[in-house]
Amino acid sequence: MAWTTADIPDQSGAVAVVTGANGGLGLEVARELARRGGHVVMASRDQAKAEAARASIRVEVPDASLKLQPLDLASQRSTREAAERILADHPRIDLLVNNAGVMGIPERRTEDGFEQQLAVNHLGHFALTAQLLPALLQSTGARVVSVTSTGRHAGRPLDPDNPHLSGHYDPWRAYGQSKLANVRFALELDRRFREVGVPAKSIVVHPGFTNTDLQARSVRETGGGRSQRFFRAAVRRFGMTPAQGALPLLRAATDPAAAGGALYTPRWVNWGPPERRPLLRRTRSREAMATLWVVSERETGITFDIKPPR
Repeated sequence: MAWTTADIPDQSGAVAVVTGANGGLGLEVARELARRGGHVVMASRDQAKAEAARASIRVEVPDASLKLQPLDLASQRSTREAAERILADHPRIDLLVNNAGVMGIPERRTEDGFEQQLAVNHLGHFALTAQLLPALLQSTGARVVSVTSTGRHAGRPLDPDNPHLSGHYDPWRAYGQSKLANVRFALELDRRFREVGVPAKSIVVHPGFTNTDLQARSVRETGGGRSQRFFRAAVRRFGMTPAQGALPLLRAATDPAAAGGALYTPRWVNWGPPERRPLLRRTRSREAMATLWVVSERETGITFDIKPPR
């Protein structure tokens, strides 16, 4: 039988942090976790949208336990401040859903000098995860869920000498690079969890072809780029709903049988119920994962310290 939200176990007492929870997939994940009794930290850049998102959840789940947390993943300073506030309020975190992202936008640099798609989609989540590790490792079975896309298949490994594509920028090349980084980050993190012997799991998901604001934002950001307009039109006509697209995230986050280091996607690649799917050997390159880790630590100045809690 197909996995649905009816299969989500009771989340009472669980603490979840969801990035990009002010709309789209993140909002649906927050809604369903709250519906099952979880406490959800809705970490988002746009606080007006976050307020509206929280209100929409409470229409359906009046007693939902929700906390808004400002977070701009394009800023390492904002990511650090958000992590500090979250840790101050939550000494234990059971679930981190690294969901927020941007796609196919024009070249621009963040305040840290990072290419923006790599900054938001990967480096911001890399830093946030590292800084929330002390609380995640206090859980008896924490999960870190990372979100990739089929764009990963067009991605290339990070070039240690030019990770921000200076002089070689293309919106879709940058997007593919960041989405491939999401997969390799998730796999390497899970390997490190197992190496140290902690009970945490890191899982990667692809939500499928889902009609959210991601495609519309690409059009806005590019001033109506041709390829961006094509994807927006296609997803409006053929895309799944956000609730359907959120199912792989929710299964990875809550299914007791979900495997660490695994990929969960719709059954038919971009459509259908969530299932575990195989990972290409190229994606699992140990050398590429090691390079990604070294470059990510160098760029962010953050070192992962995975130790069992005392």
